[in-house]
Amino acid sequence: MLNTAIKAARRAGTVIVRYLDQLERLAIETKGRNDFVSEVDRHAEAEIVRVISGAYPDHGILAEESGHQAGNEYLWFIDPLDGTTNYLHGYPHFAVSIALKRADKLEQAVVFDPLRNELFTATRGQGAQLNERRMRVSRITDLQFALLGTGFPFRAEKHLEIWIDTFRALLTQSSGVRRAGSAALDLAHVACGRLDGFWEIGLSPWDIAAGALLIEEAGGLIADFGGGQEFLQTGNVIAGNPQLHGKIVSLIQPHLPAELQR
Repeated sequence: MLNTAIKAARRAGTVIVRYLDQLERLAIETKGRNDFVSEVDRHAEAEIVRVISGAYPDHGILAEESGHQAGNEYLWFIDPLDGTTNYLHGYPHFAVSIALKRADKLEQAVVFDPLRNELFTATRGQGAQLNERRMRVSRITDLQFALLGTGFPFRAEKHLEIWIDTFRALLTQSSGVRRAGSAALDLAHVACGRLDGFWEIGLSPWDIAAGALLIEEAGGLIADFGGGQEFLQTGNVIAGNPQLHGKIVSLIQPHLPAELQR
């Protein structure tokens, strides 16, 4: 199943790169404020769905553009192009994200950065790899030396002031905060130690699923804002290495209203 996900991700990556020199001619639609979809997203997703459905026709699919297709106890989470706004501007930070859940457990994960040709993969219980080499989360123990990632709550502007409070709390206690525009790739960068932690409000399950398993299998921690494992349902996520995760949680939680404390 991991090989199927890798095959699908690489095919989507080929589509994405092929259109890079045609950005000005792409058909683009607006799904919401600051939320865009291009024909590249749809073509890449079609390639992924074709590969997965061909190999596992009984599996369910939850894809960003085409929605939910019912199936058996297996469910694939597909984000064909996480970081569409970056892509449309030629900003080189975007990725393909594919994950597989069986019942209530994530089992397989692939995040593919087609520009850097970096393939992040994980299978439950077998560790995580970057281009087939074992990867681990960072070993930084002091938050003042940590580099953190985040994302703006652009789909949930009612949470903007809350996010600003969390940003202020973490910026003043860390060595820096980056907002690069692709949650899936940011989570992969936590898994390989390039970022020491990450938090965001209001993500979709296809943004989180693959990165979550990568982090877990690379020795890190990921949780919802209440410290539980409902992040695929809530869309709220805090991730980091084991030494820093609790510190990040403790700085964020005082700024959260009751409805986000879960």
